[in-house]
Amino acid sequence: MKYVLVTGGVVSGLGKGVTASSIGLLLKACGLRVTSIKIDPYLNTDAGTMSPFEHGEVFVLDDGGEVDLDLGNYERFLDIKLTRDNNITTGKIYQSVIDKERKGDYLGKTVQVVPHITDAIQEWIERVAKIPVDGQEGPADVCVIELGGTIGDIESMPFIEALGQFSYRVGPGNFCLIHVSLVPVLNVVGEQKTKPTQHSVRGLRGLGLTPNILACRSTKALEENVKAKLAQFCHVPAENIVTLYDVPNIWHVPLLLRDQKAHEAILKGLNLGVTREPDLKEWTARTIVFDKLHDPVRIAMVGKYTGLSDSYLSVLKALLHASVACHRKLILEWVAACDLEDMTAEETPDVYKAAWDCLKGADGVLVPGGFGDRGVQGKILAAKYARENNVPFLGICMGMQIAVIEFARSVLGLHDANSTEFDPDTPNPCVIFMPEGSKTHMGGTMRLGSRRTYFNVADCTSAKLYGNVSFVDERHRHRYEVNPNMILQLENAGLLFVGRDETGQRMEIVELPGHPYFVGVQFHPEFKSRPGKPSALFLGLIAAACQQLETVLHDPGLLRKSVTNGMANGHSPVRAYKNDGTIKSSNGTVNGVYSNGNGMHLERNW
Repeated sequence: MKYVLVTGGVVSGLGKGVTASSIGLLLKACGLRVTSIKIDPYLNTDAGTMSPFEHGEVFVLDDGGEVDLDLGNYERFLDIKLTRDNNITTGKIYQSVIDKERKGDYLGKTVQVVPHITDAIQEWIERVAKIPVDGQEGPADVCVIELGGTIGDIESMPFIEALGQFSYRVGPGNFCLIHVSLVPVLNVVGEQKTKPTQHSVRGLRGLGLTPNILACRSTKALEENVKAKLAQFCHVPAENIVTLYDVPNIWHVPLLLRDQKAHEAILKGLNLGVTREPDLKEWTARTIVFDKLHDPVRIAMVGKYTGLSDSYLSVLKALLHASVACHRKLILEWVAACDLEDMTAEETPDVYKAAWDCLKGADGVLVPGGFGDRGVQGKILAAKYARENNVPFLGICMGMQIAVIEFARSVLGLHDANSTEFDPDTPNPCVIFMPEGSKTHMGGTMRLGSRRTYFNVADCTSAKLYGNVSFVDERHRHRYEVNPNMILQLENAGLLFVGRDETGQRMEIVELPGHPYFVGVQFHPEFKSRPGKPSALFLGLIAAACQQLETVLHDPGLLRKSVTNGMANGHSPVRAYKNDGTIKSSNGTVNGVYSNGNGMHLERNW
């Protein structure tokens, strides 16, 4: 087994996750089998109980693991299926060591950070690296490990010590360290400054790790004299210093690495030699198509956490994959759900009007998952608007539950219909707490992971989008479900529950017949969307929003084939658009998606 470690220096948010994913993709394109591990130094056992504002979205794996969003990047780039153990946290390591101590496994010894914690980290890495994640038998050839945080953080010290020992144990020909650092350009002098990276590498070397490759984040390509200076002071060959400069979208990053021969430096460091030149033809074709998209499709994302786009990262990626497949430039209108409510109309009428203008100007509406009652009324109003005005609608998890509540209120006349999550005493509970759920323990107690949904209506839109299959396996993360005792009443009024679990009692997919596209799902289809293989239901939303749904329903693979063949609508790249008189750049955390920027943090181009 060969290991590639990706660390970060100077500041957080440099794009270590994208870099690690791109390295994995590049090595896979060279014919190697690749797996990934993410190390998060926080004390939480997993990401499941953290607010999206704290750490971005919680990504859910097939085995029910609630993990860091970077594992979503790994899965999307490498088209693999990881396990919960591919995300290591301080909490998991300490918990495993303490459990061993309680069982007496340490034979009365004093349990310490060194060697017991550091040994546990190394054993975990070696064990998980051998788990196949690509559907083939046997371990992968290379394991890419990303160490979260920044070199110098106190919380990551045990991991750095463990990785230093690990690199020595496996040997230099089996371990390659790539350090991602910042080379800022000061506006005053316009010069690329190397001192931050020099200090970062010095700190890394002082902790027992020596970088083989430097990946330097900057606004533009590194100048040759800057590379020479970094090589001299960081003791890294100039040919092993690559620039990761700002690009319109992250699909360019693997191409940047390839063009700078990063794969050759990595293969040399791992004593693998040149297996073959990386085959990135499909990836390149898809990136070119993305860059040339011109005809817009506007999607209103009505959510609770719109202040940070990473809160809905997988949803954003799934929309992007579907938009590229439909040859449309995605323009995302971020709408804070509470801005659609009457209270906002009274307190800040301008914000209320802007939110409704965004919603009414959209070609499609998406209500993603969430927890808690803030903004619920706004989401209900958005679902009502989409239903009554024949606007394509996709509701995910809570979004599906919202659609059911709105239908019960507006069509059945049950004005007090609600979810017991928002009103435990509602006389008409459309959505109820799942019997097997826990109300006392929050972590890992939801209905999690891959579950099977059976189509009980073969001719429905969802089944056609999935390729007329009889069932699908999708990932779940919820505590509440549609009340099975109200299904007959809802279906008699026109709502159709076309997908259910194996018992037939748990509702998974709902559709509104006669509507151009009105679909709600209890699961999270965004977690399995891939570049070139978009989620079926997101593809349906985008296709309906740009009047291509009939084409997709007749041949769901048609649009995807045209993208990988390098076809596009032939227009030149567009970098900005006007929204309410303001130029909005395609750069930012939205990764090339054109966004209205409402409440967004535009911190980086990746």
